[in-house]
Formats: sequence, structure tokens, C-alpha cells
Amino acid sequence: MNGYWKGTLPEPQVRTIGDMRGVLADPDCAAAADQPLYFMYRHLALSEDDRRWLEEQHLSYDITVIPPQTLCGEYVKTKGHYHIENPEGVGYPEIYEVLEGEGHYLLQNHDASDVIMIRAVAGQKVLIPPGYGHVTINPGKEDLVMSNLVSTEFSSDYAPYVEKSGAAYYEMEGGALVKNPAYPHASPVRHLAPVEVSELDLTRRTPLYDLVGRPASVAFLNHPEQFMQIFAGLTEYPVPR
Repeated sequence: MNGYWKGTLPEPQVRTIGDMRGVLADPDCAAAADQPLYFMYRHLALSEDDRRWLEEQHLSYDITVIPPQTLCGEYVKTKGHYHIENPEGVGYPEIYEVLEGEGHYLLQNHDASDVIMIRAVAGQKVLIPPGYGHVTINPGKEDLVMSNLVSTEFSSDYAPYVEKSGAAYYEMEGGALVKNPAYPHASPVRHLAPVEVSELDLTRRTPLYDLVGRPASVAFLNHPEQFMQIFAGLTEYPVPR
């Protein structure tokens, strides 16, 4: 990962083609079921002090590596999941940073009446707001390496994506977005810019890991109900032309 992580990496969780068949554009794609597609390194910290702080804040810093690949014409992607609601009844958000490569983040609300694509490159950040599921796609020819900060108070809900054979759209080789027929009423895809929220230190000049030790910058991950105005603004932030 070109030195982006200076600490020791644990054994990764591995997502294989067999794990992903139910969400692919072509579930019968002829590829070995045990072939690895991407690798997830969970609960990382550069020091024991950082680890204790993350645990006290109920947060996890993770890194995911998605090597480039196409599966029967579809770009490699993550499985897709939604976040459950916190005790206040608001879905947990998540923040990503691209460390290497390029990522396409496909977001959708539960009925796919709003579908958003955010394209991000190294240093840029993508905020998954409450109420949105998401899939990450590697459209490039190099590894997509991304980090994330997320609450440890919830588990991911993959079932809605599995039940509908993936997200509302599949991104195919060359960039075409093909509608998933399981979502007949899905909205057209809107394109939004990566996030910049200076009051939370969510900027390109601030690496995501540097938020460790800044409780005010990460409070939104466990208490999103206090930041709904910011989230609402972000989902209306268009790509600059």
C-alpha cells in the first residue's frame, strides 16, 4: 500500500467470488468461487494509545484493498450494505478516504428513489449519510485502497442487496451504468462531489487517520441526529462543472 499504513496489518477478511455471486450482474459468471476479490483489514491503530481512544469512542479505522478486475463485463465492487439505526432512530453514517487509485461510490436509499454516484481519487473523502446503502466500485487498472472510520455500535445489513441481486445499477466495463431489473422504479443516477466539511475536518488536506484524537470531528459517526443539517446539505452537493 505504498507506505500508507506504517503499522502491522492483521490477517484480512477476504471476500471471494462465491461470496459475491448473489449481487453480480451475471450471477452465473464462470469464475472460481474461491477466487479472492477484495481484502478488509479491520480495527487498525498505529499505537496502543490510538487503539484505546478508538475503543473509547466506539469507532473502528479499517482499510480495504480492491484489486482491479472485471467479472463478465462488470467492474469489481464490494457486496453492498445498509447501516442500522442508532438508539435515536437515525441510521449510522460512515466516512471513507481513497488512499490509492480511484473509487466509484454508488449510494442509494432503501427504495432507490435516490441513487447517487460519487467518484473519488487519492485524498478525497466520501460520506455515507444516514439512510443510504452503498457499494464501492474499482473502475481503474490499479488497486483501489481506501480507509474508513465507522461506529462499532452497529453491524452491516447486506440482506437488501442480496435479495435484489445487487444495487440499483451495475457499473460495466467502460463506465456504462446498467439498471438492475429488480428496481423498476429506481431513480436516474445523480452525480455528487466528494465531501468537504471544514467544521468536521473532513477535507482533502486532513488524512482520515488524523481524526483520531479529535472527538468533535468524529462525533457524527455515533450521534448523527446532531448533524442532520450537514447530511442534508451533502446530498445536494453537485459535482462542479
